[in-house]
Amino acid sequence: MGYLEVRNATKQFGASFLALNGVSVAVERGEFFTLLGPSGCGKTTLLRSIAGFNDLTSGEITLDGSNLRIVPPHQRDIGMVFQDYAVFPHLSVFDNVAFGLKPRKVPAAEIKTRVTQALDAVRLGAMADRLPAAMSGGQQQRIGLARAMVINPRLLLMDEPLSNLDAKLRIELREEIRDIQKQVNIATIYVTHDQEEALAISDRICVMNAGRIEQVGTPQEIYGNPQTRFVAEFVGTLNVFQPGAARDGMLNQLGLAAPDDASWAVRPERLDLVAQGSAPAGAAVLEGRVSKFTYLGREAHVQVETPAGLIVVQLANPGMAATRAVGEVVCVLVPRDAPMAFGADGARIGG
Repeated sequence: MGYLEVRNATKQFGASFLALNGVSVAVERGEFFTLLGPSGCGKTTLLRSIAGFNDLTSGEITLDGSNLRIVPPHQRDIGMVFQDYAVFPHLSVFDNVAFGLKPRKVPAAEIKTRVTQALDAVRLGAMADRLPAAMSGGQQQRIGLARAMVINPRLLLMDEPLSNLDAKLRIELREEIRDIQKQVNIATIYVTHDQEEALAISDRICVMNAGRIEQVGTPQEIYGNPQTRFVAEFVGTLNVFQPGAARDGMLNQLGLAAPDDASWAVRPERLDLVAQGSAPAGAAVLEGRVSKFTYLGREAHVQVETPAGLIVVQLANPGMAATRAVGEVVCVLVPRDAPMAFGADGARIGG
């Protein structure tokens, strides 16, 4: 039994929009659990239902064994970090963080101790007397994090807290959020549409689509062993082989088979370029011509037109001299264990 459990959750908006359709998840104590998916998939609706801002149409939510749906939002003992910082501009950093403690009638001396500890945890201890308006977006988001943690919540919820920050700051702050979460050991549910962010900081990821759960697993399982085509395409990059004689010949060469209506796909980093006639045993080769070469420093992407469709090959550590000319004839190496098959319903076959 999980620390937080959601069972068969549905949420209907109006007559036709089903935002959550039979969602069930369990989150363990101290776990960093991420809800990942495109806009409109239901992840924020699920988060807001746990917080109590939206009630479910049907289903159950329990926290540490108790029914959360009958508890008013302000009594659920949940910390919330929002996308838009939600700081009070007229209050100092200290008073912003202390805001949630005063209604709980925490003694003044304890408020000072807890706020100081929370500000130190987010590296704002020296800025306690400042006003938020004079601070950067990253610092304001740290205020929101400290305010959510200072109440010692049973659960911490984060709704795309980094989406308003620039790319470099997002990377820095996501690492800090993860480090802080490990220190305080609070079960955390984090909402994002950013696949890299989810892979970098999560213990487990729940990929959602159209109000349903596609897959729950560790970052390694979600990326390396996707159980649906949607997960494979949403988390990472995917080459999909076009049906036809070239694809079928490659599959026969690899000794792979699936129903006729199955689709076959492969990650770009699982492929390589080899000289003609040099394929190792157990692998197949697709000959084609380079249509684009993109050098990215630590990797390079080679786009190849093949009889089985347009294929992107990702080369690691290409080196300064690496390049491929447009129109150059190349051979794409496909290892036997690289292709993944998906049925007509999108579910993984044999994965």
